[in-house]
Amino acid sequence: MQPKLFENTTETVAIEDVILYALGDFQSRGKVLVDRELALNRLQGTFSRAFAKFGIEELPDEQIVEGLKNLGVKVVVVPNYVAKHPFRITIPLETANKGCKAFSPLNNDAA
Repeated sequence: MQPKLFENTTETVAIEDVILYALGDFQSRGKVLVDRELALNRLQGTFSRAFAKFGIEELPDEQIVEGLKNLGVKVVVVPNYVAKHPFRITIPLETANKGCKAFSPLNNDAA
């Protein structure tokens, strides 16, 4: 049974799974993700939706970045005075494809 949007789950979920879901969500909205440097805050909305979907509290940027790195995402740190969320990320094709698969409504394992 799939949890409802704001229903708390009793299962634990890996941060990487939540991130992949968020990346798939971002792409499903017609946004280009692959091999493009993006500011982390550009993905804040999609991360918020993913955290809500999985029933977990929003994580700090540093934990999201660590999960992204574990998925093979290139992360560049910029000075704090440049941006509130001082990270720039570049998503490789393979990770973007995994995100699409994780977000796919046909994939019952995604949630």
